[in-house]
Amino acid sequence: MTTATEYAEAEAGPGARQVFVLAWPMTLRAIFLHGTVVIDGFLLSSLGEGALAAMGLAAALGGIVLGFIFAFSHAMQIRTAQAFGGGNPIFLKSVLVAGLTVSLGIGVVGVGMILVWGEVVIAALAPSTQIAGQAQTYLLIFTVVILCEAIGQCIASFFNGCSRSKLPLYGYLLSVPINVTSSIVLIHGYWGFPALGVAGAALGSAIAITVQTAFWSVLLFRTSGHLLRVVGWHLDTFVSTLKRHIQFALPIAATFVSATLSTHLCSLIYARMALNSFAALTLIAPWNMLAGQIAMQWTQATGILVAQLLGKRTPEDVLDRFLSRAWLGAFVAAGIVSAAFLIMGLSLDWIYPNLERETRAILFGFLPILMVIQFPRATNAICGNTLRAAGDTVYVMHIFIWSQWAFRVPATALLVLYFDLSAFWILSLFLWEEVIKFPAFHRRLWRGDWKKFDVAA
Repeated sequence: MTTATEYAEAEAGPGARQVFVLAWPMTLRAIFLHGTVVIDGFLLSSLGEGALAAMGLAAALGGIVLGFIFAFSHAMQIRTAQAFGGGNPIFLKSVLVAGLTVSLGIGVVGVGMILVWGEVVIAALAPSTQIAGQAQTYLLIFTVVILCEAIGQCIASFFNGCSRSKLPLYGYLLSVPINVTSSIVLIHGYWGFPALGVAGAALGSAIAITVQTAFWSVLLFRTSGHLLRVVGWHLDTFVSTLKRHIQFALPIAATFVSATLSTHLCSLIYARMALNSFAALTLIAPWNMLAGQIAMQWTQATGILVAQLLGKRTPEDVLDRFLSRAWLGAFVAAGIVSAAFLIMGLSLDWIYPNLERETRAILFGFLPILMVIQFPRATNAICGNTLRAAGDTVYVMHIFIWSQWAFRVPATALLVLYFDLSAFWILSLFLWEEVIKFPAFHRRLWRGDWKKFDVAA
């Protein structure tokens, strides 16, 4: 029987507390996820700039494949939330099976391409033969991470879409200590193991991610194994269901793939800069991704709840109230991220004592950009995730693709290859990209058409 309090809460809709409950495990999980590269960079920094350059080059290529996997996993997260909000077990089972099929296919194809062309690409881009050899070894071992993430990220997105965001976090609480311990041992050769250097960092990550994926698979069978007994598919047959899943996911995936490709293409352009500048940009990229997850996961949690509310056909006034509360929380999260970067910037001598003074000076110079960018990035993300949750995915895709490929990528090439500007101005292009996206996002959201979309189609 529904109490008066429960009825009032349903009428008012969820608020910041519900976003926080969903977002904090997602935030920690995302920090652990992107922290894999940060951990490798931190542990390899004692080996010098050459080791960092090798890792950065290999991570740029491997990250392209992971970008495809994460992109489709994010689309699955939204689709799962729509199915979960509507309470349809056939829809929910269809999303899970279709998502796993797509993700595994991407992982297998991506690893195949790395095995065929990875060595050639690295040899063409690496600044020296030694760095090329280290990068190739790192990338070959990293293929294990790619295959495991193809399964694991799909499962984690399914949990998030069902508001079980703590379950993916448990996997990272298990894998991160394994990653740190095994990487330290294998990089430096402790306890009788060989000192593998750059390869040791990759092998430590591969071991940890394998354990994590196995753990998540067990959790999936324990919490959602009953879906395997559900008869039927969302659109009569699995083939038609898979096609609809891909159709829904493609614009979202294209958005994230575009972001990944443009970022990693820019990283490859950075390889033409001076070694200190390239090392600084390689180091700050995972830090920027890592700290930014505090605000980004808040906005993704907002999108999940919007998708669930739309699946329940929630009234427009409830959606408006919820979004206003979530928006305020996003600004608070952005402020926390800015403060985190301030602390990091003032602690560089302690974090990276083995880096050259010039590299640390470049990193400190990034601080104003990193503190300011969090606010336009957070409000743009609220708009983007809300529109995706409603199915307005093509418009969001266009905003990202045009701002990246018509502005940031060519501007990066121009400033690096022609004008030879400092790393500060190269990083500032990310801020200008957010400024460019701002009016297009907010104009679309304020129109309000997204509140009327049928997300169960």
